[in-house]
Amino acid sequence: MARIRLGMVGGGKDAFIGAVHRYAARLDDRFDLVAGALSSTPEKSMESGRALGLAEDRIYPDFDTMAVAEAARDDGVEAVAIVTPNHMHAPAAKAFLSRGIHVICDKPLTATLDEAKELVAVAEASDALFVLTHNYTGYPLMRHARQMVADGKLGNIRVVQVEYAQDWLTEEADADNKQAGWRTDPARSGAGGSTGDIGTHAYNLACFVSGLTLDSLAADLQSFVLGRRVDDNGHVLLRFKGGARGMLWCSQVAPGNENRLTLRIYGDKGGLSWGQENPNVMEYTPFGQPTQILTRNGASGAQDGVRIPGGHPEGYLEGFANIYVAAADAIEAARTGRKSDALYPTVRDGLAGVMFVDACVRSSANDAAWVSVADQ
Repeated sequence: MARIRLGMVGGGKDAFIGAVHRYAARLDDRFDLVAGALSSTPEKSMESGRALGLAEDRIYPDFDTMAVAEAARDDGVEAVAIVTPNHMHAPAAKAFLSRGIHVICDKPLTATLDEAKELVAVAEASDALFVLTHNYTGYPLMRHARQMVADGKLGNIRVVQVEYAQDWLTEEADADNKQAGWRTDPARSGAGGSTGDIGTHAYNLACFVSGLTLDSLAADLQSFVLGRRVDDNGHVLLRFKGGARGMLWCSQVAPGNENRLTLRIYGDKGGLSWGQENPNVMEYTPFGQPTQILTRNGASGAQDGVRIPGGHPEGYLEGFANIYVAAADAIEAARTGRKSDALYPTVRDGLAGVMFVDACVRSSANDAAWVSVADQ
């Protein structure tokens, strides 16, 4: 089928995640980037659009103008990637969803819980699809692990431990550090700092693989850097429905950790362990038996989304691209009115992440008291 016409909101010059989305969208040749409102000012948007080779009449000063103009074109965008700071996700997504344009949105879903609930209502009332880029669910071994849990290989899940540790915010960031600037500004990031930026990734992956639903949590959040207005470290105890227990640690002030996302799950029949910095290998230990080292090539259920032979590493960009492949499959199905079984994080997964952050903030403000994630 013809490539999907893609637009982008945000992601202009010096924006890290915008480039990642563009790489992921092009890796499997399913999308063409044809339009964009790429920055917060018309001048920067034009400069960024020209650098990407976009036609000048499809480089827009803001997302509202873009949504109106593209919806009126016979060759307008079919989908839009939203890669802005968190506080702009909801208004941009609503502008396109209300016009029947599919949305592929970076995480977390929104900056506030009220916005998240409003966006869920808009998305579910629209005929357009909503895809959230929790990209770590795109790793082949994580999809294999999910299937192992579903098949009962670990038995009844008892313990889930997940960590996402970084060190890049250990000190106060320079004033010109664009990535640190908005991530440490509660007006743009939301109330959660590390919890919203990387804790939501850890939480989403734990739930994706384990199949569990969180019931309540107790969170102890810190802002270790003097004057920082959002958390940069968090320890969270988790109680899942059905009795399983968990622990989540997220930190952006842990020297020696670059992007150390680690997941461990233990049931009454076995356990598994995986780390994002070496994503092509996973340990699986049936109880009472030697540990097995599963590679991406050796795990039969991990072949979906694999592009190259075993021994050739695949990682972050390929996992991200698997979310875009799923989005493309679903969009192409929608073109012809077919149903799709493509696996991707949805707007409901996004709401769960924002509810997690909200519960962490409420718990920590009450001396790490246990709170229900549904008690909003």
